[in-house]
Amino acid sequence: MSGIKFVHTNLIAKDWRSLSRFYIEVFGCKPVYPERNLSGEWLEKTTGVPGARLRGIHLALPGYENGPTLEIYEYEPTIPEEGENRADRQGFRHIAFHVETPEAVRDMYDRLVEHGGKPLGEIVQKEYEGIGLLTVVYARDPEGNIIEIQNWS
Repeated sequence: MSGIKFVHTNLIAKDWRSLSRFYIEVFGCKPVYPERNLSGEWLEKTTGVPGARLRGIHLALPGYENGPTLEIYEYEPTIPEEGENRADRQGFRHIAFHVETPEAVRDMYDRLVEHGGKPLGEIVQKEYEGIGLLTVVYARDPEGNIIEIQNWS
C-alpha cells in the first residue's frame, strides 16, 4: 500500500518535561518545537476523553532527520495505569535504541541509570545464525517505561 508512512510513537508521562529531558540527555533525542498545549472539543472528540488536555513535545529520534518522533505528552485529567509495566503485558511495551558497539550497550545502560533510569534485566549476548551477534539489555526510564538497548554485530 502506498502513501503510508510511520509518524510517531506516543508516550503518556506523569511529568512530560522531566521524561523528555531524560530522553534528550540519555539518548540524544532533539526537541521538535513548538511544545504542544492542546485542548478543546476537537481533542475530546478525537480521543474520546471528556475534558482532555494534552501538554508535551515531540522528540526527534537519534539517527533521523525529519523522521519519526517520540511524542511525550501529559494528559489532564490523568488515569494512572494499574500495576507495574511488564514486558509481557499486551499493548505498547518498549522502545529500542541501537548503539554502535557491543561495549556501548553497557555504557548506555550505565548512562541511563545515572540519569534516573532503573535496571530491569541483564546484558546478554545471543548469536543468531545468518544475522549476527545481538548484545541487548532491558531497563526502565524514570517513569517505569521499558527501554531496550541493543547492538547487532
